[in-house]
Amino acid sequence: MSAIKTAAVIGGGIAGPVTALALRRAGIEATVYEAYKNTADGLGGMLMVAPNGLSALEVAGVDHGLAGQPIHRMVMTDGRGRRMGEFAGLTGLPPSQVMWRADLYQAVRERAAAAGVQTLYGKRLAGAEETPAGVTAEFTDGTRVTADVLVGADGIRSTVRRLIDPAAPGPRYTGLLGFGAHSKAEVPRARPDTMYFAFGEHAFLGYWPVPGGGTAWFGNLPYQEPLSAEQARATPSAAWMRILREKFAGDVPGRDLLRGTGDDELLTFGGLEILPSVPAWHRGRMVLVGDAAHAPSSSSGQGASLAVESAVQLAR
Repeated sequence: MSAIKTAAVIGGGIAGPVTALALRRAGIEATVYEAYKNTADGLGGMLMVAPNGLSALEVAGVDHGLAGQPIHRMVMTDGRGRRMGEFAGLTGLPPSQVMWRADLYQAVRERAAAAGVQTLYGKRLAGAEETPAGVTAEFTDGTRVTADVLVGADGIRSTVRRLIDPAAPGPRYTGLLGFGAHSKAEVPRARPDTMYFAFGEHAFLGYWPVPGGGTAWFGNLPYQEPLSAEQARATPSAAWMRILREKFAGDVPGRDLLRGTGDDELLTFGGLEILPSVPAWHRGRMVLVGDAAHAPSSSSGQGASLAVESAVQLAR
């Protein structure tokens, strides 16, 4: 393959713009193509960026002005509030940072734009054709673009992954629905530098105190039917809150956190999915990064971190 000078990056979430930024540092001109017609400003819940993700963001130049809540340790408890174990941060590394996905997305998008990365919206990939000289991407609006390489940063339902390997596995439902919210309730003796994981009788709940008062929480509800975020949001928040309050009624501190959460505060994420091992993450002039190649368990806290680390490693 001749020297790579241009790249078409499919996917304008977090991995796509970081990939484009990292490729520019490697001397490759990258353009981002996003399927949706608008940006994702203001969308999404909270996530944690671990030290490896923070390091990769720094390499890509997205560390300035990115503020989160430092998490120095994690504590595991049972549904009665009894401590089961504790994990400290990694020696010599900065603490993980909890932040809104929307804030991370905005920082990445704005940094890419400032660096001269062009992002085109309403460009949903339909197919791609490779030649000895390059790869041509065709979009559903009929437009085509040619670059030296095509990078699939298009998430867990990646179109590029299917082009690389039509037999590639797709995401699998874990049997859990994801929810989160801010509660007015505060957990006695809970520390703001600590994330807590409570394993209750019927469901799991994670939480941490937030600056200014109250507690942020997220919960995984066992649910037989796989629901997309759109399908789950078709059910009113009040109905989901009734179910969640019932499931956590006997748990500490889940009971109090749910009681302190208003129905309109609930964030509904739909079914949690995981991606099985992908046999082929590249072929010819096409390659995958981020969730398109390795979407980890939602409980790992590594989704965003691995996505940006993947982008930097590809550029290297």
